[in-house]
Amino acid sequence: MDKTNVTQVVADILEEHKGSKLSVIAVLQDVQEALRYLPREAFEVISKETGISMAKLYGVATFYENFSLTPKGKYIIKCCDGTACHVRKSVPIIEAIRNELGLSEDKDTTDDLLFTVETVSCIGACGLAPVITVNDKVHPSMTPEKAVELISELKEAAEKEEEVKAQL
Repeated sequence: MDKTNVTQVVADILEEHKGSKLSVIAVLQDVQEALRYLPREAFEVISKETGISMAKLYGVATFYENFSLTPKGKYIIKCCDGTACHVRKSVPIIEAIRNELGLSEDKDTTDDLLFTVETVSCIGACGLAPVITVNDKVHPSMTPEKAVELISELKEAAEKEEEVKAQL
């Protein structure tokens, strides 16, 4: 997304929050939801429009783990590696997902920004272990084979969505 579009998205979000007590966290959450991350340009606009220093904005964004300063994929896959999932063989699932998408521990997002893979300590669904989530939807009793199949389904859904957009 270019700088002009980022500026407009952020301006629209700030306008939505106008009239209520400004919550920096709520604004940052809305920006991240719209853009899938928090680009530098967003901080510049928010700082200029609110008078809050960029340092304070970055401080908030880097303090909370849910904020991202790098682009994330359309599908965010969270692989649980907590105790219950780990003992039920979550590591081969994580490896299968990364191999299928050409990712690693160091590179967590595909170049086409379709997938981001994150390993988390616990999803809170231990009775369903091993588990992954895709955009917060829980997928229980996962296996490496099921994970690869799920990725194929997501790729197909994304392709169909692009075809529909192209026809419009």
